[in-house]
Amino acid sequence: MAEQERKRTITEEIEIAGSQLIDEVKKLIAEGNVRQIRIKDPDGDVFLETPLTIGALAGGVVVLAAPWLAILGVLAALVTRIQIEVVREVKDDGKPGARGKDAG
Repeated sequence: MAEQERKRTITEEIEIAGSQLIDEVKKLIAEGNVRQIRIKDPDGDVFLETPLTIGALAGGVVVLAAPWLAILGVLAALVTRIQIEVVREVKDDGKPGARGKDAG
């Protein structure tokens, strides 16, 4: 009885101070279920968009991501507020109404 795991994608936006950008991105990478990150200014202009399909490698991801983390460091120094749009893949338990509970 092989039961296929159902997953769904949710998107959330986080607004933080520029100085918190690198720590927040590292935390998101470590979670492992993040598929994509977009770094935007408060007006919605995208500074950086990157897929994180290798999130399952956890510790190795931060090493592989080091070049764009340096870019984020420069960006964080230039802006006071920034938005992170996070696309996650989560298990879908199949229960009715589960889709409406994505708010955090």
